[in-house]
Amino acid sequence: MAIARPIFRIFDYQKATEFYIDWLGFRVENEHRFGDNFPVYLQISRGDLKLHLSEHHGDCSPGARIHIEDFTGLEEYHQKLTAKDYRYNKPSLQKAFWNPNVICMEVIDPFGNRMTFTEELSQEPAQNELA
Repeated sequence: MAIARPIFRIFDYQKATEFYIDWLGFRVENEHRFGDNFPVYLQISRGDLKLHLSEHHGDCSPGARIHIEDFTGLEEYHQKLTAKDYRYNKPSLQKAFWNPNVICMEVIDPFGNRMTFTEELSQEPAQNELA
């Protein structure tokens, strides 16, 4: 099966790396720009999850959204992100409205792009753990 890789529009390299690399824990796999005064194109990854980030105006529009299914260890990941106390994003962990055994966490990058992480739990989480 072919693999689709989303491209998110970014406007500021420093803000993008602070969000995706420093906070979310992705790593840069590939970075390309033609020169100092040109837009950057990045491929980043976190495990098997790969995203493309582009400052090029023709690649995509800001405000995109992706849904990431079967993210293993979402509760632990949420705890790590919360502990980093990132100033611009304080995600919550919630039950999915479509399935009480699925938990979700949405993060919004500095450019309006949204990522919803989901994990199906083997049993329904305790009532007091999630809002």
